[in-house]
Amino acid sequence: MSQHRHPGAPGRAGAVPALPDLPEATVARLPEYLRALHHLAEAGHETVSSEGLASAAGVNSAKLRKDLSQLGSYGTRGVGYDLGLLIEQIEYVLGLTQCRSVALVGVGNLGHALAGYDGFASRGFRIAALFDADRVRVGKEINGLVVRHVDELPRVAAEESISIGVIATPAPAAQAVADQLVTAGVTSILNFAPCVLSVPDGVDVRKVDLAIELQILSFHEHRKASLTALPVTGGTGLTALPGGLAATDTQEAIGT
Repeated sequence: MSQHRHPGAPGRAGAVPALPDLPEATVARLPEYLRALHHLAEAGHETVSSEGLASAAGVNSAKLRKDLSQLGSYGTRGVGYDLGLLIEQIEYVLGLTQCRSVALVGVGNLGHALAGYDGFASRGFRIAALFDADRVRVGKEINGLVVRHVDELPRVAAEESISIGVIATPAPAAQAVADQLVTAGVTSILNFAPCVLSVPDGVDVRKVDLAIELQILSFHEHRKASLTALPVTGGTGLTALPGGLAATDTQEAIGT
């Protein structure tokens, strides 16, 4: 066997599972490793080197080895990692050994698309209920689920054992929806609304803002364009930011 388990890892009869205390950055990379591992397994591979897995996941191999060592996973020199075992370990740590029920609130354009996405099931999640405050949308069927009024959230959340909620409403409604989710016993929220939510301690929130991601990409595009631009003749080659004082030469730039 190319790897060993840490004490309490899955697969040991009678063992009490023990979760490692992982840094947030490591937790954020585990889903990428898992995606890459599934692709490799589907391609017929049984083992993978740290370099091969790192390349497939888009990270450097040293970082990957450090991350996996915190799970108790160590590849064998010349053999690599056992794909099946590593998938099992990462799914265990991410809590994917059980299918988790999710409530989706807001079935506008984005919410409708999320409700129809079939990829959640293969990743360990089930959209158990759809909610909206708009009476026009309530009662409609999306991907086999009937949209319920958000007032039904507490009852349905209890019936379906929902602990994860997805908010896909406009920003002005998001905080009220978050409050309703928390009151209904939801302890993890994925927020697609472009706003910051206030939640009690013990409730985890992840924010997905597509506009922010595009703005970050815009920065990189702007930077690449500035690096390829011709230098300014006779100057420092620096461009003042809007609202700043543009220097015509080095003396003016340092204020002398």
